[in-house]
Amino acid sequence: MEKEFTGLINQHKGIIYKVCHLYCHEREERKDLFQEIVIQLWKAYPNFRKEAKLSTWIYRIALNTALTSLKKEDKNKLSKSISEDDFEIPAMEITENEHLKALYQAIQLLTEVEKAIIMLYLDEKNYDEITEIVGISKTNVGVKLNRIKQKLSKIIKNN
Repeated sequence: MEKEFTGLINQHKGIIYKVCHLYCHEREERKDLFQEIVIQLWKAYPNFRKEAKLSTWIYRIALNTALTSLKKEDKNKLSKSISEDDFEIPAMEITENEHLKALYQAIQLLTEVEKAIIMLYLDEKNYDEITEIVGISKTNVGVKLNRIKQKLSKIIKNN
């Protein structure tokens, strides 16, 4: 089981990296969160019933772990701008496109749940998958996505 789990983590580590980079700005914080997510995945793995896709299950645990970790640390830090360093995600090339930079900076101003929803949307997850991962209704996903898009548009226009 250990070998199988290690293979699954290596296969889907991009998901974990994305969550870590979205919620942690410092390299050490990202490492700690990555480790905590892997621990939570390991604890939950024996109970994984394969009713959902593996990637959906990993996203759900990773996001829940990140949000729980943030609550535990009771961070009241102001969001800082994203630098290129914050997105050292394997298999994901980020260009120097100014629009993309503006989008990532705007995303940092969203609430934690909004960040999760937009990350999943940008990762081309459909409403059903977002519903399953975040735990809200499909209708609510649509409403929230529309509001998030409007909010991001307003933030980008004002900067």
